[in-house]
Amino acid sequence: MDAVAASTPPQVQPFFLTRGVVVVVRDLQTLDWPARARQAGLTTVATHIFPHEIAAYLQTDSGQAFLSACRRLGLQVEHELHALSDLLPRELFAKDPAMFRMDEQGQRLPDWNLCVHSEDALAVVAENAVRYTRLLPSTTGRYFYWLDDGRPMCRCPRCRGLSDSDQAVLVENRILAAIRSVEPRASLAHLAYATTLAAPTQVRPSPGIFLEFAPISRRYDRPFSDRGARPGQGLSHGELLDRLDANLAVFGAAGAQALEYWLDLSRFCGWKRQNAIPLPWYPEVFLDDLATYARRGLRHITTFAAWLDGDYVARFGEPPVDAYGAGFTRPLPQR
Repeated sequence: MDAVAASTPPQVQPFFLTRGVVVVVRDLQTLDWPARARQAGLTTVATHIFPHEIAAYLQTDSGQAFLSACRRLGLQVEHELHALSDLLPRELFAKDPAMFRMDEQGQRLPDWNLCVHSEDALAVVAENAVRYTRLLPSTTGRYFYWLDDGRPMCRCPRCRGLSDSDQAVLVENRILAAIRSVEPRASLAHLAYATTLAAPTQVRPSPGIFLEFAPISRRYDRPFSDRGARPGQGLSHGELLDRLDANLAVFGAAGAQALEYWLDLSRFCGWKRQNAIPLPWYPEVFLDDLATYARRGLRHITTFAAWLDGDYVARFGEPPVDAYGAGFTRPLPQR
C-alpha cells in the first residue's frame, strides 16, 4: 500500500440513507430542484400531491427534464401521494355506494376514503395502484399511496371495530400485493399521520410495509426531544414520540422514514399563498431532531419543501436547502 492510499480515510456510509425533499409541481416548474438537491448532498427528490397530477406533469417537457436531471445527477425519484381519490374514483359512488365509507350517522358518503370491507372497492384500488405504479415508477422501489388527507375511515358495522390505522393497514396490504405483480421489489409506506397516528393493533402489516411518520402538528421552534412542548391544544411532543415508538414496535425501524416539515413553507403559511413569509428555519432544532430520530433507528429522513419555488427565491432569496443537507454530515451522538 502506498503512502497516499494509507493516508486516505475510508469512505463512510452516511447514517441516513434517505436524505430527501418532497415538492409540488409548481416548485419543479419554476426552480431547479435537482441541482439544489445535488449541491446540498441530498439523495432523493419526491413529487407530491395527486397521482393523476404527477402522471400528467411527467409527460410534459418540464417533467421529462426533471427526470433526466435526476438521472444525470444520481438522484432518486419517489412520489409521495394523497392517492385514494384516484385509486377509487368518486364517480363510482353512483354505481355502488357500498364501496365508500359510512359516517357515524350511518350514511354512505362519496367524499373520502372507502369501506375496507368492500371487496369491490379493494379490487378497484388494487387495479388503479398497479396502473399508477407503471406510470409513476419509483427509482428506489419505495411507494407512497396514502389515504385521503387526514380524513376519517369507515364506520359501517363491519369496519367500526377497526381503528383508522388498522383500516389503513388492511388497504396497504392489498395495494402492496397488487403492485408487486409489476414491481417485485416494491415496498409501501404506512403513513402515521392525523387520524392514523396511533399504532394499529388488530391488522398486521405484510412484510414490505414500512412506517412513515409525519408529525404535522408539532412545534418547529422547539426540538422534538422536548417532550413538554405542545402546539396549542394538540398532542405534546412527548405524546407524539410515544406514538412513534408504538408504531416502531409494530412496523420495526428497518425502512422507517420520518416525513418532516422543516422546509415546508406551505405549512408555515397556513396553506395560503397570500400569507407567504420567509421560511422559519431553526438549525439547532433540526440537528436535535435528527439525533432524536437516529436514536430510534430511523435511517430515512425527508421533509416537505412545498412552495419553495421561483417566486419564493425572487422575493426572499435562496431557502436553507444547503443548511438542511449539511446537517446530515454532522456527527450523531452515540446511542
